[in-house]
Amino acid sequence: MSRPPEDHSDATPEPRLPGDTDGSVASPRPVSPEVRATRPPPVTVLSLIVAAEATALLAAAGWYAIQLITGAPVLSFWGAVFTLALLMSFSAWLYAVAYFLLRGFRWPRAGALVAQLFVLTIGFPTLTGGYIAAGFAMLVPAVIAVVLLFNKRVISFASRAGGAPPAL
Repeated sequence: MSRPPEDHSDATPEPRLPGDTDGSVASPRPVSPEVRATRPPPVTVLSLIVAAEATALLAAAGWYAIQLITGAPVLSFWGAVFTLALLMSFSAWLYAVAYFLLRGFRWPRAGALVAQLFVLTIGFPTLTGGYIAAGFAMLVPAVIAVVLLFNKRVISFASRAGGAPPAL
């Protein structure tokens, strides 16, 4: 026997930004000028850093694909194809993180932190290995992004949950 649908009309609604209509995540709405005016600058800077890292990964994937097509020697062709797919997937994921962080959702903060920890893990050995410019090019934006992720204004802006109904 099935139960009647539960009435969630007495539940407190999710906090919404100005310009939100129904709170759904499936169809992204354009960001209204009111939201743009209330978005703190550190959120924009953080989103730009993550988007720049996604662009760098996409450029690395393009270079890797060109090397693969031109016949650079590889130990395993399918392993190289998998690496290329991983680079492209990670780049797409970072673009999504940057976009939804700019929109004020809370889940991209965790994704951005994980990405910055990966960059720090690669950037520090690059710097100490003698590639000073490449090391600083990875470390400086990652450190700035980690600091901004824990900024009070970023945390308060990026506190919006998805438009799903309550789980319980």
